[in-house]
Amino acid sequence: MSATSEKKHVPWYLWPFWAVWHLVEIILKLTGRFLAVILGLVLMFAGVLVSLTVIGAIIGVPLFIIGLLLVFRGLF
Repeated sequence: MSATSEKKHVPWYLWPFWAVWHLVEIILKLTGRFLAVILGLVLMFAGVLVSLTVIGAIIGVPLFIIGLLLVFRGLF
């Protein structure tokens, strides 16, 4: 739920549809966060592997930083 959303009254006959919709919304949010963390860890690992050579550090360090930022975004 965002800070700008306001509580709206849901009629009793629409409550099951509202509940299912919010359950799907929560599942999609958690899946997106989980995917961001996994992708970030993969990019961090690839960045470390590429940075093992001096020439590869030009690409590996930014790759690691992007992966780290993705992990932070997925966790917080």
